[in-house]
Amino acid sequence: MADAIRSTVEFQHLQSIIMNGLEQPRPPFPPFDAESAALKVRMAEDVWNTRDPERAALAYTVDSLWRNRSEFLTGREAIVTFLRRKWERELEYRLIKELWAFHGNRIAVRFAYEWHDDSAN
Repeated sequence: MADAIRSTVEFQHLQSIIMNGLEQPRPPFPPFDAESAALKVRMAEDVWNTRDPERAALAYTVDSLWRNRSEFLTGREAIVTFLRRKWERELEYRLIKELWAFHGNRIAVRFAYEWHDDSAN
């Protein structure tokens, strides 16, 4: 019984650490309507366009599973490393996101991005 209580208290403490500061849930929250879905998409676009890997990665859980083409990533730290590498190569990266569809707690987006390399290509 004491172990169960200790585990619960430790879990609650861990939750409070994870959810403090920048990691607090950010509105708008589901269920989404057209306005709140569009706002959520714009907020995500704005964060990505900071090209700050740590800040962009906060949108994903610490145990996220990610796929980018043929690369598979596990965890937020892997996402930070990936984004740092990506934005070192892809200069003046600019992401454009557009709301494609939404329903309840799900949002689908279309996106395009542009960048150049150090050869001005």
